[in-house]
Order: sequence, then structure tokens, then C-alpha cells
Amino acid sequence: MPSFAGSLVVLSGGLDSTVCLALAADEEHPSEPIVAVTFDYGQRHRIELERAAAIAGHYGADHLVVRLDASAWGGSALTDAAIDVPDADAGASGGIPVTYVPARNLIFLSIAVGIAEARDLASVSIGVNALDYSGYPDCRPEFVESFRATAALAQKRGIEGAPVEVLTPLVDKTKAEIARLGTDLHAPLALTWSCYRGDTGGRPCGTCDACVLRARGFAEAGLPDPALAVWQH
Repeated sequence: MPSFAGSLVVLSGGLDSTVCLALAADEEHPSEPIVAVTFDYGQRHRIELERAAAIAGHYGADHLVVRLDASAWGGSALTDAAIDVPDADAGASGGIPVTYVPARNLIFLSIAVGIAEARDLASVSIGVNALDYSGYPDCRPEFVESFRATAALAQKRGIEGAPVEVLTPLVDKTKAEIARLGTDLHAPLALTWSCYRGDTGGRPCGTCDACVLRARGFAEAGLPDPALAVWQH
């Protein structure tokens, strides 16, 4: 059986995925590959694609952009122009918010595992979080556990006893802990983008769920958000 080394990181250009990439870069031997995979799925906040490219370049990662058109079937405020992205308070109904993209992490992880197997990489990392998040069902630990088992059944490597490892290093961390970890790892957090609204003139709206969660995390960590200096110029 061949040996497997290196990591694939699902990189959106946001805070969580950037910290995942920083962790991979910190843990990998310099000779082992790091692949960053970004999904262009028709999201309205397309600025995150530019940020992901810059972050991957910062780490010298091999950056792949996989194109899907989730806007073709819609069902989410992130891909359907007819659905407004709500402010955080407006979306606080206790249900799954309209910014949920149906089965997004299931789709992303399936593709990521396929790429990792094709490239003989040891693992896939994704920045799902089950504490400070928006209630998406595909961010829960039980989803990840189920996916690991199913993905192993679908791989040649799984049959051979060495499936691609699926890692969720941030799943049980608060946004404050993630902000601290990224700062400690000297991750390029100033490059990251969290805002769900794309047409903001290059500035985050500050009121959508993603913006509010990010701001709260840095505040609770007692840290300035390094992206603020970029946004204010």
C-alpha cells in the first residue's frame, strides 16, 4: 500500500477555513504538499474567492478552484438573488436560516475527499463549527461522523483500510477561541472575508449573521479584528 502524506484544506476565504489552513501549514513537514480547494458555487459574496486565492498564495499552497453552479437550483440567500440576506436579528427565529445552502458541506466534502484520494493526500480539513455558528445541519459533529463512515465505503483506499482522514479541528471551538488560535498561528486574518453580502463596495455589511458572529468572536477574545484596518482604508 502506498504511503499517504499532505493535507487538503477546504478554503472559503473566511476566518475558520483560514485558521484550518494555518493549522495544516503549521503541522505539515515542509516537503509534504498542502492543497487548498475553493468552491465557486455561484455565491453572491464572490469577494471571498479573491481572498481565498490570496490566502492560499500566502502559504504557498496549491490552489484549486472547483466550479459548481448552485444558483441554478437556488434555495439559499447565498445563491438566489431573489432571497435577501437578513440581518442577524431578523434571522433569529430559532430555525435554520435562509443563508443555509442545501447540503453544501456534504457536496464539498465529497469532492474534497475525491481530490485527496486522487492525489494520495492523507487528510481533508474543513472548518465546520458546532458552537458559534448559524445552526446549519451540515456543521454538526454527527454529520461529520456519518460522512466519514460513508466516505470510507466509497473509496478504494477505504476498502484497503486507509481512507482519507476527515478532520474538523475547529468543530468544538468558540469563535473567540478560533480568533485567538489564528492570531497565535500568525494566520493572515486581515485577508479573510466573512460577510454574506457581496455588493458592499469591498466592505462587510456588519449586520448579517456572519459579520455579527465574527465581531463577537474577536470582541470576546479581547483582540482587534486585523481586517478592520484593511476595510477602513
